[in-house]
Amino acid sequence: MTVQPGRRERKKAATRQKIADTALRLFLERGYDAVGIRDVAAEADVAVTTLFSHFASKEALVFEQDEDFEQRLTQAATDRAPHEPLVPALRREVHALVRHCTADGAAPVWRLIEESPALREYEESMRLRHAESLATAIAAAPDLPQTTTACRALARFVIDAYSLAREAADPEAAVDEIFRMIEAAWEVTRPARRA
Repeated sequence: MTVQPGRRERKKAATRQKIADTALRLFLERGYDAVGIRDVAAEADVAVTTLFSHFASKEALVFEQDEDFEQRLTQAATDRAPHEPLVPALRREVHALVRHCTADGAAPVWRLIEESPALREYEESMRLRHAESLATAIAAAPDLPQTTTACRALARFVIDAYSLAREAADPEAAVDEIFRMIEAAWEVTRPARRA
């Protein structure tokens, strides 16, 4: 049974979403560098301290689903059904993330990110953090006796697959193509099974 969030949690989530939506609208209208934190707070009708209680930085306003994406990736590794292979579980999650990030209306956001060195740098650091979290989750799985290096490499490949597919002409086909290579590489690292 799923427990529904209480009133306070719903109110916090609504405030967070309002701030993120306001920031994105302002960034798209005026340009990322032309909008300050105080502008976002004023437009969202919240205090600057309230904004910072929800978002650690101006860049984080653009990547407001960062933590959710990271959690979804790690859960794809840790919450698999017993005996479900890792790579197909990760492929399914990357497909879902790519569909979300290539949906109608996403192109202006990606243009905004590409035009801003600060946002590109933030995205790169976010990708590295996601890769480390995913590597830790893979390494902790008892059914995956792999070296730390293999776990870290797989995690980096998965994160890069998401980025490469998002930019491809056919993102869905790109995910499948990349994951065929990932799966082949992962299989090579598996310890030999005893007969």
